[in-house]
Amino acid sequence: MHPVTAAAADALTVEFAGEEFSVAPETVFTVGREGDLAIDDNLFLHRTFLTIQHVEGMWLLSNVGSRLSATVTDSGGRVQAWLAPGARLPLVFASTSVIFSAGPTTYELTIHAAEPTFHDTQRPADDDGLSTIGEVPLTHSQRVMILALAEPVLRREGTGMSELPTSAQAAERLGWTLTRFNRKLDNVCDKLDRIGVPGMRGGVRSYATNRRVRLVEHALAARLVTRDDLPLLDAEHDSLLNGDDGHREDDA
Repeated sequence: MHPVTAAAADALTVEFAGEEFSVAPETVFTVGREGDLAIDDNLFLHRTFLTIQHVEGMWLLSNVGSRLSATVTDSGGRVQAWLAPGARLPLVFASTSVIFSAGPTTYELTIHAAEPTFHDTQRPADDDGLSTIGEVPLTHSQRVMILALAEPVLRREGTGMSELPTSAQAAERLGWTLTRFNRKLDNVCDKLDRIGVPGMRGGVRSYATNRRVRLVEHALAARLVTRDDLPLLDAEHDSLLNGDDGHREDDA
């Protein structure tokens, strides 16, 4: 690990779980079960998963693993890419979020550039009151379903790691039946798959787990749900306890 020091202007800083590490241009910074940033003793995680290095005047983030992928976004959620095994991306923003899952655990780290190539611009606010991904609107029940899966990550302070709930646990959190929850999960994943969001489909054995973690990764990166939305979870649970079926009409 490299503790932060007074680095040159072209150095990067990697932030994870309250710790910061500086990356000098002449080094290769490694992230995984082992390396400069040894994140977690998680056997689902590669020993070396990601590398950061300075090549011909540009910082590059590379996926050197063989199975896992990562979602990479500017910290404003305006630009998003899926970093598959063997792929690499330039780090051009002042702040870049990297979100990935290994087994049931989701991780998030942030990379800060002292002198970014591009700067954020303000995104216009939606004026229709709906959360959207491209042209796909999210109904209330779709939104709270995503919140139930992403709640541990949203309640976490800063970057770090979070264990995602199972479908049964998320359904119980909402006061829903597991059948209703899975129907809603199917619906959202189908919508995202149709507009080209990768990772929403998979093999028969891995689909149930992979779609949950991939949905959470995309929802966090695209800012589909935020910490400000968390009160909706208790409101949904309480409304069902009180016999209020007011949101059942959007159960498509």
